[in-house]
Amino acid sequence: MRPTGFFFWLFFVAANSKLFREYIGATSSSIKLSDVPIDSKVEFHFILSFAVDYTTVGNPSPTNGKFNAIWASSHVSPEDIASIKDRHSNVKVAVSLGGDSVRREKALFAPKSIDSWVQNAISSLTTMIKQYNLDGIDIDYEHFRSDSHTFAECIGRLITSLKKSGTISFASIAPYEDGEVQSHYLALWKKYGHAIDHVNFQFYAYQKLSVSQFVKHFDEQASNYGGGQILASFSTDDDSDKGGLSPDDGFFEACKELKEKKALGGIFIWSADNSKKRRFEGEKNSQLLLSG
Repeated sequence: MRPTGFFFWLFFVAANSKLFREYIGATSSSIKLSDVPIDSKVEFHFILSFAVDYTTVGNPSPTNGKFNAIWASSHVSPEDIASIKDRHSNVKVAVSLGGDSVRREKALFAPKSIDSWVQNAISSLTTMIKQYNLDGIDIDYEHFRSDSHTFAECIGRLITSLKKSGTISFASIAPYEDGEVQSHYLALWKKYGHAIDHVNFQFYAYQKLSVSQFVKHFDEQASNYGGGQILASFSTDDDSDKGGLSPDDGFFEACKELKEKKALGGIFIWSADNSKKRRFEGEKNSQLLLSG
């Protein structure tokens, strides 16, 4: 049985605070795993973006849990993954499920039933995970044609089964502050939080923040996902209206404050595709802060 309460939360975060995660493959056909700088002193997770339970030819339509890979990069193959793991023993690779859209259509979570979706998802993802030698999954559904109970049961049972079979060693979720999104993920967390290892909270989905506002929101989400390992985050998208807190505006200052009070569970960036033209400055500085 896991310890509970504040003591557990403090211990868990402090014990796993050198985690760096990077989404990759959502928009660039040329990005390579080997492009991204990797500090040997951190635990480094690539998160492939995305696998969807949608058809990938013609007009996209839901497949009730039968997942297909849609990451854009042709340079993220089973051979590329094997190579990067060979050269860096601290690297693990996960696949993110869902995302915002499929061919400009919203990627809806739309199961026909809990049992049929779970059965299909276990089968299709087990095949994909073995083919690509993946270590974990990330849940990033952002649009729903189901209630929160159905979402919680489908995702919770999927994670539990893949872990029980030894197919994956970790799982994460990627919620953000939106009424429907947050309610679905909190329902999942309430029943299956014990099976979820990391919370990739999308702090860049907020309006632009100050350092103090970022820390305040981080503390709020740490309370919402009590006992979880909460990661700080920023986006390298080109969107001039992107929110949250960027490195230029004090992101690392906020992370240092969180690190000092042993609240920082790691850092993730969306995404390597957009960071390449910035020479991965944010990735280098993030890993330096975590490893120090």
